[in-house]
Amino acid sequence: MKRNIRLEDISDGKLYTANDLVRVDCHDCEGCSACCSGMASIILDPYDIWQLCTGLGKTFEELMQEHVELQVVDGVILPLLKMKGQAESCSFLDANGRCSVHSFRPGICRLFPLGRYYEEDGFRYFLQVNECRKKDQSKIKVKKWLGILHLQSYEKYIWEWHRFLQICEEAMKTLDDENQRIFQLYILRTFYQTPYGEEFYQEFYQRMCELKARLGLE
Repeated sequence: MKRNIRLEDISDGKLYTANDLVRVDCHDCEGCSACCSGMASIILDPYDIWQLCTGLGKTFEELMQEHVELQVVDGVILPLLKMKGQAESCSFLDANGRCSVHSFRPGICRLFPLGRYYEEDGFRYFLQVNECRKKDQSKIKVKKWLGILHLQSYEKYIWEWHRFLQICEEAMKTLDDENQRIFQLYILRTFYQTPYGEEFYQEFYQRMCELKARLGLE
């Protein structure tokens, strides 16, 4: 989701790589779940859905029944985490206010309070200084904070998915309403509704290449 803001207004003015130290460590949140309520839309990418489906043993359609909803984001239909209650809390919070999917939580949840700053050939991370309520955080390496296996492959995938959505957004502008809807549903079915096997990245890139070739998207 595009954000029309100035980086200097929300960050400490620095950009970080996965190997850099950043002051975000709040010691596993120590019982706090403030960032899981009243937040902006949490968009889920295909890797997030694969992780949730695998971790919960559910299909995408089953996730849609309780935890996920669809919304048009920058011209593309994408799944978002469903919020519930007056506090608009994440539907994955348990009765004690703790994350029930913490070991396979979505990438945006792992990232917080960091954000991604996209550049021409990749992205770096930035610290959103006014987002986390915790004070006196200690420094930790970005890659340790994220806790994602095979981080280099994951970062490459995130960049490719970002670029692909940009291409789709531009392509959508050339279509009438009916064909936009068809295109949106095709993307949703290709990358989200169709289950992945154990080799997520391999299957993801294969699907992307096939879709680009079929639709003439480059």
